[in-house]
Amino acid sequence: MNAHLLSNGPGYRAAGIHSYISNLLRHLPAAVDDDDWRFEAHVGAANTAAFDGIHMARANADTSRAWRRIIWEQTQQPRELQGVDLYHAMAFVAPIILPAPMVVTVYDLSFIRYPARISPARRHYLRAMTSLTCKRARRVIAISQSTADDLQQEMGVPARKIDVTPLGYDKALFHPRQPAEIEHFRRKHNLPERFWLFVGTLEPRKNLMLLLEAYRLLDKKARLPLILGGGVGWRGEQILTAIEQLGIGDSVKHVGFIPVADLPLWYNCAEVFLYPSIYEGFGLPVLEAMACGTPVIASDAAALAEIVGDAGMCIAPDNLVRWAAALQAVREEDEWRELVGKYATNEARRYSWQRTALLTARSYLYAILDEDPPPLEDRKDASDVRE
Repeated sequence: MNAHLLSNGPGYRAAGIHSYISNLLRHLPAAVDDDDWRFEAHVGAANTAAFDGIHMARANADTSRAWRRIIWEQTQQPRELQGVDLYHAMAFVAPIILPAPMVVTVYDLSFIRYPARISPARRHYLRAMTSLTCKRARRVIAISQSTADDLQQEMGVPARKIDVTPLGYDKALFHPRQPAEIEHFRRKHNLPERFWLFVGTLEPRKNLMLLLEAYRLLDKKARLPLILGGGVGWRGEQILTAIEQLGIGDSVKHVGFIPVADLPLWYNCAEVFLYPSIYEGFGLPVLEAMACGTPVIASDAAALAEIVGDAGMCIAPDNLVRWAAALQAVREEDEWRELVGKYATNEARRYSWQRTALLTARSYLYAILDEDPPPLEDRKDASDVRE
């Protein structure tokens, strides 16, 4: 398993793909429950992560920078894969020369759907190499039905070759907390009694410019404080600059990256979670907020409507007026917030990292057998995965 995007410490890069890799490695051995299976995760030289039942193979070079990682993956890694039964490219791309059958995980096709919102170099690399990898892979793991549909439409990947494998969340962390714990956290961080929350990397794809514009349209008396949590990504500085340019800096605050351990209480303290992203392969922060019982307003783009369902409100990511109206409405609808919060918690329970691991092990098995698996009765039910 190529786990080089596994983060070695806290920071905004420890979200997203890192979360998938980390939780999959944590749960895979139990999902297989077979002594004949041996898992090996390849990571950078400085990575100190360890997981029960996983052999950590550290590279002899620093792969923390993208260009170094790519060179290592394409030149050195194939030499270390002699004798393996299956290779898992855990993020889009596999070595061009590979001495083993493979499985690849694809999170989204934002580099095709919204090319202007990522750097040109990254866009061209991902488009060419992801397409090549998917053609050569025996199984393609898509983290949502939306991503599976995009793979078929944009890259011509046959549906029979794609395994939809939704993400999960840590149920020990993300759940409704007791009022006393919430109030203690609120006082500790000097949080207002009522506020709206966004969590995610500050980058163009998250569509925060529209959210800020919608927020500005509200009468000042109708605005709750808006808190943005997340690291500053590509072109993220423009979002911070816009806050002041729009004249809303007195009620919009950027708190930076939020450690995973603190996230559940941020969600629990927030009155509503906002996620206006233009495109998401899954939308893990939305699921985490739902698990905490926090009502969600998200865009209806790609996988977000798939995750939210009836457990929140979904709005077109380009409809400024509707976003402003939704903010105005939910501020006054106490009954809606209470009802949707309870429903969101129940909906979130259908997802788990254990199930993600079971479905992934199923993909491994059928990749090794070089067979198409039988369809699952219910994509949200992993009870029949072990066959």
